[in-house]
Amino acid sequence: MAVREGLTGWLTRPLASFHLVLALTGVLVAVGVVMVLSASSVSSYDPRTGGGQYSLFFKHVSYVGLGAGVFWLGLRVPIGKIRRLAGTAMVLAVCLLAAVLTPLGTTGGGAQRWFVVAGQSVQPIEFAKLALALWGAHVLVAKYHLLRRWRHLMVPVVPVTLVMFALVMAQPNLSGTITLGIILLGLLWFAGIPARLFAALLAGAVAGFTVLALSAGYRTARILSFFSAAPDSSTESYQTTQALYALADGGIFGRGLGRGSANWGYLPGVQNDFIFALLGEELGFVGCVFVIALYAGVAVVGTRIARRNLDPWIRIVAGTLTLLVVAQAAINIGYVVGLLPVTGVTLPLISYGGSSLLITMLLFGILANCARNEPQAAAALRHHGPGKFGVLLRLPAPTPYSPPRRSARQPIRPANARPHPAGKTANRNHTGTRR
Repeated sequence: MAVREGLTGWLTRPLASFHLVLALTGVLVAVGVVMVLSASSVSSYDPRTGGGQYSLFFKHVSYVGLGAGVFWLGLRVPIGKIRRLAGTAMVLAVCLLAAVLTPLGTTGGGAQRWFVVAGQSVQPIEFAKLALALWGAHVLVAKYHLLRRWRHLMVPVVPVTLVMFALVMAQPNLSGTITLGIILLGLLWFAGIPARLFAALLAGAVAGFTVLALSAGYRTARILSFFSAAPDSSTESYQTTQALYALADGGIFGRGLGRGSANWGYLPGVQNDFIFALLGEELGFVGCVFVIALYAGVAVVGTRIARRNLDPWIRIVAGTLTLLVVAQAAINIGYVVGLLPVTGVTLPLISYGGSSLLITMLLFGILANCARNEPQAAAALRHHGPGKFGVLLRLPAPTPYSPPRRSARQPIRPANARPHPAGKTANRNHTGTRR
């Protein structure tokens, strides 16, 4: 009882959401560092090329160091400035998605998805995900008083996203298209899209992704192997089969860190897409539940941040970014345990990766910034100072949110309502953000 009261009291503190984001980010990154060390210590050793046992691990640690810098950047830059830069970021993202299809891009594994910069591969789709979330929220908030008309709700966010779909599928990259679709649906949902229209869009998205999944031979093979009653380890289901073997070997408490067999070449891509299988083998069912609980914590805290903020742009951004992280984790874990077809979506902050890790840490930095802009948190930081942590990181005090001025013909709608369908009067007060 005392523990429950203490926890409840701590959660009512003004900066509880901010501290929770920091804690969840730190623990997920730490789990990722440990698991990448275990996953790559065998595969990175190659005496023919001079690759040392810890070469991939040290590279991952360097990405974590850079990620800490971009996390601080997302936390340090004022929210208003991030919103003003959203349009520029979106233009840059579309240009990069187009440029990667030119000779500037690098081909690998039958796809042209990367730029090589200073010997490092960079995927523009990772930046495009964040840019779409920030820009889409900006457009929807700017048109709040028009969102009761479906054409204003859809344009220009949906057409621009469809252009991004086309550019990403030209690489081809189905997993990137799926995550862009999740972001689009999240933006419209948190902007308060009518339920019937959202259901129609969701059905259309499922149908579209089904067509895309069956439009190429290798993707069709993945789908067929997923629905196969008796998967053969020599077919397209090899990775999923080996992942299930690894999870089964882990049992309840696992075989211990560094004692797994999946990292000895039995499971290709173990440090990337299938790192959750190695985690289950070495840390067991308990370790898997712990990691799933961390992502559940991200879902709860992100939703809390979205609900507690007054700024509609922050509400949409926090909700959409939270949905993106949790959905990516669910998809990755889903295909590792055999519940979904393999798509190539990485496990956020845990899988080995360069651009994916950097953008995800920037995303968490922006989410932490949103937490500092909660009304109670902003008031506490202005009245009591930034505290030791804020002084150490040189974090500015958040600017209080002030609603934009509307004319008499454009009344401001409160935060707990949804937009009216076209043709109905809006004399009741509504904003449209779903909470």
